[in-house]
Amino acid sequence: MRVYVPLTLPGLAESYKTGELGAGSLVAYAVTPALREWYLSDDIEELEYAALSRAALASLRQLAADPGAPRRRVVVAVDVPDGRAAADPDRGLDPAALGEVRVSGDVRLGKAAAVHVDASDAESDVAAAADALAAADAGDDDAQFLVDGAEDHELLWFATQEIPGLVGLGG
Repeated sequence: MRVYVPLTLPGLAESYKTGELGAGSLVAYAVTPALREWYLSDDIEELEYAALSRAALASLRQLAADPGAPRRRVVVAVDVPDGRAAADPDRGLDPAALGEVRVSGDVRLGKAAAVHVDASDAESDVAAAADALAAADAGDDDAQFLVDGAEDHELLWFATQEIPGLVGLGG
């Protein structure tokens, strides 16, 4: 199963150093039954893009919690055995949890298929979105407009060999 793990650039740097995206259990996003029902599509590429977008929003939430992190959303696509990723049945219909899965066991960065990161020209919109996220969650339409502005930026695709350059470690 392909899962999308939300991170920040410092989180990606740490994963690169340790070789692990997570140990024990981590939250990721995938094509779940609830996401399929919400998105109303049978096209797997569209559904995977929806899961990637959900992970990008989770990355934005991580940025909102870490004001020192560069304002670029990061999502790592990784394949895990089907039985290791499961949606929480109690949160299945919660709109905030659409596509959310919990991945059990260690997830090695070496198993990643790709990394998706905002281009540097998205930083100002992503920064504004991170700052506005709490207000948007509270129902502020103007704040939601700023959050949507970040979503207008497509995440760029990078091979895993490019991670050192993305996190400033050379390579």
